[in-house]
Amino acid sequence: MKLEHKTEKVVSVKRFVFRLLRYSCYAVILILFSVGIGMMGYHHFAQLNWLDSFHMACLILTGMGPVAEMQSSGAKVFDSLYALYSGVAFLSITAVFFAPIVHRIMHILHVGDSE
Repeated sequence: MKLEHKTEKVVSVKRFVFRLLRYSCYAVILILFSVGIGMMGYHHFAQLNWLDSFHMACLILTGMGPVAEMQSSGAKVFDSLYALYSGVAFLSITAVFFAPIVHRIMHILHVGDSE
């Protein structure tokens, strides 16, 4: 998973596409993990059915906001903690997805070249 150094040639388009697919898979795994945590928490603490739990977890993870009112204290605590986690997770997942693209652009432009 080593990226090429700035002194090395830019990788071929074929290798770049493979790298992009690999990082996309990592991002999808992180999304599925995050939605899964949300679904289980909303199902357990807020007593939502699985479809509503999925809906709620997806909306919170993307920053759209809640759709169901949390009734119990446990549900409110989970909802708050999941919202905090979701903010960090969304930014991290975005960074993982765009890392190979940003690296390639910087490599092509020699942004790191200070000489």
